[in-house]
Amino acid sequence: MTFWRSRLAGGIALIVLAALSFASLDTSTKYATQLIPVLMLLWFRYVFQAITTLALRYPAQKWQLLHTRNPSFQVLRGVLLLITTACSFFGLQYLPVGEFTAMMMLSPLVATAMSAWFLKTHVARLRWWLMSGGLIGVLLVVRPGGQVFGWALVFPVGLVASYAWFQVLTSRLSGEENPYTTHFYTGLVGAVVMSPVMLFVSWKPDLLLTYWHWFLLVGFLGTFGHLMLIRAYMRASAPVLTPYLYTQIGFATLGGWLVFSHVPDLLTWIGIAIIAASGIGNTLLSMVESRRQVSP
Repeated sequence: MTFWRSRLAGGIALIVLAALSFASLDTSTKYATQLIPVLMLLWFRYVFQAITTLALRYPAQKWQLLHTRNPSFQVLRGVLLLITTACSFFGLQYLPVGEFTAMMMLSPLVATAMSAWFLKTHVARLRWWLMSGGLIGVLLVVRPGGQVFGWALVFPVGLVASYAWFQVLTSRLSGEENPYTTHFYTGLVGAVVMSPVMLFVSWKPDLLLTYWHWFLLVGFLGTFGHLMLIRAYMRASAPVLTPYLYTQIGFATLGGWLVFSHVPDLLTWIGIAIIAASGIGNTLLSMVESRRQVSP
């Protein structure tokens, strides 16, 4: 069997497709929030995920789709991802897509630090150096006088914190839940939490009718991207696939240039490159450590 027909190659293709979907989601969201209230768009994104996952997976899994061993875990995980998405949707109103995505990619390194502090996981010295490098990259992107420096930085900071906790929780309880069940409950929790908020704060049915294509696009890209992630990780391990997820930075920067005519300056490019290199290095280190554990 050639490499390009292997499960590993399929996983790589799916993870790159997921990265493209997420970058397209961010670009579309930045444009759509100029027309639609953020809370209404956020509500539809999770309603779409819950309904679509139920429609696609229930015929195959039946009631097993709804069975969960950790309902509290599903609720907390769903809330954390909802906070992450909210920070993303609000932040993209004010920040360039490429730079925002690069800062978001710091979350795996922050999750590593949180695992060390709260779960007492051993973290190699090299991994701490990689995290320090990622922080230097972020400082170059958000430096005073730069293109993105301002109060809106609170959104990527909140996103990194919530998504890092999300990753720690998911890692802690991985293997105990069917991935499609988790995907469904993630959408359901977001929809349930956002429905009363949206109805009382920003329900405008005329916008749903006028801009239905934007609602569907945002809902589809978010749901499709996460489904591609699930399918990718069913084919290959996270340490192998995660470096390819950093292609999202390139896709997002390209989208920012094509749609919004935004091009990062030189120092920002250097910062983005450092963040990506730190994240990929962190993943490669995980791969080496896992191989050492397997070796006799």
